[in-house]
Order: sequence, then structure tokens, then C-alpha cells
Amino acid sequence: MRVMKVFCPACKSKATIKKTNRKHDEIADIYCACNDVECGHTFVMNLTFSHTISPSAKTTLQHIKSFLSLWSDEDKQIAIELLSNPA
Repeated sequence: MRVMKVFCPACKSKATIKKTNRKHDEIADIYCACNDVECGHTFVMNLTFSHTISPSAKTTLQHIKSFLSLWSDEDKQIAIELLSNPA
């Protein structure tokens, strides 16, 4: 397994991620601290999703099944009725 490496922008030494503040599914602030005790720099980096290289192997049907598994039987019945009788 690969682990993301973070480097201090001040001295270029390795840094440690201390905390991650997820702002959105695809955006996070990463709070970091330089591992060089003489530097001691603490900083925040942004992690964002850029683009897909290879699409997910999950099909649309799998996504729908996963989503519907969270619904109550009553909500599923309402959805069936709405889909059967579009306005």
C-alpha cells in the first residue's frame, strides 16, 4: 500500500499529517507538522479530487441497490408507486 508523503514547504524535510478536516467528499484541509525539530514549521495543505483516470467498477445498478438498502420498506413502496405512475 502506498502512503501519501508530505514535505515541508519551508525546509523540504518530511512532514507528518496531524489532522484532516474534510470540507466535502472531494476537498480536505490537511494539517501538517515538519519532522525536522529545528524547523518546527506547521502548515495546512489542501487535498482535492482532480479527475478520473479509470472509472469505478461499480455499475449504476450497484449504486442504486446500495442506496435503496438504506430505505425503509415504506419509502421503497412510495418510490415504486412514483415510478409506476409518473405525473
